[in-house]
Amino acid sequence: MNIAIIGAGITGVSAARMAKDLGLNVIVFEKTARPGGLVKCERKDGHLFHRVGGHVFNSKNQQVTEWFWKQFDQEKDFIKAKRNAGILLSGALTGYPIENYLYRLDKKLVRQIISEIMALNALGYKSPYSYPHFEAFLKGNFGETLYGLYFKPYNQKIWQTDLKEVALEWLEGKLPMPDYAEILLSNIIQEDESSMVHSTFYYPKQGGSQFIIDTIAKGLDIRCNYSVEKIEHKDGKWTINRDHTFDKIVYTGDVRLLDSMLLNGNEDTKSKLRSVTDLKSNGTSNMLCETDDTDLSWLYLPDPGIKAHRIIYTGNFSDTNNAPGKRKSCVVEFSGQVSYAEMVKELHKLPGNLNPVDRNYEANSYVIQDHYTREKIRLVKDSLEPIGFYLCGRFAEWEYYNMDKAIEAGLTLLLGLEKDNLEKIFLK
Repeated sequence: MNIAIIGAGITGVSAARMAKDLGLNVIVFEKTARPGGLVKCERKDGHLFHRVGGHVFNSKNQQVTEWFWKQFDQEKDFIKAKRNAGILLSGALTGYPIENYLYRLDKKLVRQIISEIMALNALGYKSPYSYPHFEAFLKGNFGETLYGLYFKPYNQKIWQTDLKEVALEWLEGKLPMPDYAEILLSNIIQEDESSMVHSTFYYPKQGGSQFIIDTIAKGLDIRCNYSVEKIEHKDGKWTINRDHTFDKIVYTGDVRLLDSMLLNGNEDTKSKLRSVTDLKSNGTSNMLCETDDTDLSWLYLPDPGIKAHRIIYTGNFSDTNNAPGKRKSCVVEFSGQVSYAEMVKELHKLPGNLNPVDRNYEANSYVIQDHYTREKIRLVKDSLEPIGFYLCGRFAEWEYYNMDKAIEAGLTLLLGLEKDNLEKIFLK
């Protein structure tokens, strides 16, 4: 079977590795100069720059974990680190998640929050998907005070959209489900959070997430600087740009662009593709900085008076991320396109005596689902999969996948395609 994979981000490269391990012939087409997608890193003035945020690995999916560690020498290649996240509220540092660190807040605020939590607890359990939208879920589970203090300003800053328009299904597996007894216990005994997926994580000793993508990509046929402009289906085969022919295509690119690429789809398929051309996304502006020493890994910034929404202290993930003889590095992330001058101005509002080193703007990094997105994507999949064309990954499926979920998406797809050869994926 000959398979084309369009896009060499973490989903595309992982899927290609799985396909090759199954004995399939696979070519990956990538429009940029090298693989990586959102997990690309490069050196700037000696510091490692995660050009879009900071990417680490962990997963609660056993198959993903097993497959991932078949690709690496865990002890030799990776550091296991403990997540140490904080929230900056009105200039004061508190812990993350905020509900477990109420004891650090003003006493009057705490009294109000506890009163609301107790009232919500008295109402009994309510399924998260019984709420009409994300705003109602947050208010209904954390109360008006915590919503106004943290959840509303932080989420509006990231998503830049009305939280009433955000569908809850989109956040499945990511919703901050509160356990009121645990909240009270955490605030009494003041223990650190340890049950979250990324309470601990693995990070490469050298090269950051670029090391992950480069290692998985070794030995694969990846055609970089190749822009896919024409996709056609004829006589049971697929052609790309009229010079490559395949049995199946796995598409990990932007689903909004497919309508202009697919030349000969029937009217029903074209109509479904047109329906997803207006899906919403946000870009991010990232600035690599030098910072004073800190033990934090992430710092969240809900304050509406600060444009940045988080600082990722990538210099704490591995000492090799920092330039020799210089201060540690971090990445300050802004939602949307922010000019260099404005980002520099905003740095003065943040802790750490930040000094800018480099910047990057990614036009699409956060996908946003409304109440109709998943149904639109499902209809596109139902139209294309019977003829051997598959959507896979964050931008193809329009799902907010982290690295582990992106790998899981490829694994799930390839397991479905080659059900009789599953064991090959997990053998060295």
